[in-house]
Amino acid sequence: MLSNPSLPLGSEFHPIIHADKFSTSESLRLADFAVAALIEEAMPTPKPALVDTRGSGAHRDLDLRKLIGSAHALHGAFFEMAMRSVARVPDQELREELAMLGRSGEVQMLRATGGSNAHRGAIWVLGLLIAGFASAGADATPREMVRTAGDIAAWPHRSAPIEESNGIRASKRYEVRGARGEAIAGFPHVIDVGLPALWAARARKIPEDSARLDALMAIMMTLDDTCLLHRGGLDALESARQSACEVLAAGGSSTREGRAALLALDARLKRLKASPGGCADLLAACLFIDRLTSQG
Repeated sequence: MLSNPSLPLGSEFHPIIHADKFSTSESLRLADFAVAALIEEAMPTPKPALVDTRGSGAHRDLDLRKLIGSAHALHGAFFEMAMRSVARVPDQELREELAMLGRSGEVQMLRATGGSNAHRGAIWVLGLLIAGFASAGADATPREMVRTAGDIAAWPHRSAPIEESNGIRASKRYEVRGARGEAIAGFPHVIDVGLPALWAARARKIPEDSARLDALMAIMMTLDDTCLLHRGGLDALESARQSACEVLAAGGSSTREGRAALLALDARLKRLKASPGGCADLLAACLFIDRLTSQG
């Protein structure tokens, strides 16, 4: 079991927990961890053009109170996703049951936020990870969990809404793989980028907020974030990537130079009215898996 959240880059993952069977209490724990991960993702400050403790970032209809309310409102949907997925082989039926629960979660999210989309992408990401773990079993490693999540995501959503989401339209327009492609690939920006960056930052004993911001920057350096593409096009995406690289090259968000680069990125994306929501969703995924591995 992973008990040390400061594993060096390249360390292999080990089983999260050991248990004979997956119980209702484990499903509740997964839902608890998913909600906690969403709240933990919201808090680091300053995040570039994202909601944080300073304010709304590039968003006009979101704030920290709404994000936290949305996170708590999703607990029931996350719990049901876990329960429905226990020991299930990924197939079309499971994919569509999860989609139904995801839509139910969206209703609760919109009710909690007064109609604002706080976590639609995160419902997809965390829902798949929860289902992947419950499906793979109590001895699943994180790599097995994301692989199973990818197997679920690979099944088509036959009852998808006729109107495509902004993310899907951006994926098609700019020919990038988007959220579904990231999932099918086994969430490489979580397993191979974000988590190693988070743990490496902790190993340097920097403050936890800065470690999470550095993990966000690492993800941003290479992710084709469809939220950025939808709002700001290729200019926003390339600007975010270059600036994230500058933050880390300067020593990360805990250094004076790195913090200055991060604030410059924040100002730039706010001018473009573009926020890296996809990167934020994957940071939440990192924090979810981190909780499982350190508290399992």
